[in-house]
Amino acid sequence: MAMIQSMTGFGSAEKNGFRVEIRSLNHRFMDISMKLQQLSSEHEIPMRKMLKEKFARGKFDVSVSSAGDSKAGLKFNEELAKDVYESLKALQSRLSIPGAIEIQTLLSYKELFLAGRQEYDSGLLYGAFNEAMEQLEKTRVEEGRAIAEDISNMADRVESLNKGLWSIMPDVIADYKVKFHERLREILEGVEYDRDRVLQEVAIMIEKRDVTEELTRIDAHIKQFRKILQSGDIIGKQLDFLTQEFNREANTVASKAGDYRIANIIIEMKSEIEKIREQVQNIQ
Repeated sequence: MAMIQSMTGFGSAEKNGFRVEIRSLNHRFMDISMKLQQLSSEHEIPMRKMLKEKFARGKFDVSVSSAGDSKAGLKFNEELAKDVYESLKALQSRLSIPGAIEIQTLLSYKELFLAGRQEYDSGLLYGAFNEAMEQLEKTRVEEGRAIAEDISNMADRVESLNKGLWSIMPDVIADYKVKFHERLREILEGVEYDRDRVLQEVAIMIEKRDVTEELTRIDAHIKQFRKILQSGDIIGKQLDFLTQEFNREANTVASKAGDYRIANIIIEMKSEIEKIREQVQNIQ
């Protein structure tokens, strides 16, 4: 089973004359910023591909440099230098200019110099890059494991609070019935009315206060949440969606029930849901 990963981590490797550092932070998608020092830009695309094959989400800051063992420098364009020298000699002859054409004269022509291409073993470079990625993955997995444990404990707390809601709902409904009937008697005292019709309306009002469906859905969301959490791999977006569903159901319960006991539990539940949401943002 693939391990849950945090999107925050750091990995580095220094070997074979190369230094690689990779930092990752939270991001909704995948964003890669690369800085190649003393190295050809041709390596950027393969390295980006390696990162995308290894990770799914996060903001990656990559720094790759050479320790200086590569063979690089300036190369002299001898053919062009020869042409310049011959042209100067011809000009000197035509204009009868005395003196010798020295090397300093040629050195003033920047066009004669070519940037030397660095020579190094790309296999060793990618080996160092892969080692840094492995280190990064290790730190992301370690933090991911800790986050998953925290989230699991919070989900347990939400489940416990939901059980508390289930346990008090019969009393909440019973109290509502009593208060509603008392209010009706006050309103209808001395007034002729259709008893069956009134009882039907009472039943409708009580049904509107019933949050059984919402509590059932919260239980179902908790089971699905745990199932996804145990599956590992790339689960951040799935858990984020379920967290939104938790919050939606909790808000509905609070608005429908209209009872201080329900409200107190919902406040605690929403606090736990918010903690879960914050932690879920860190998961790949």
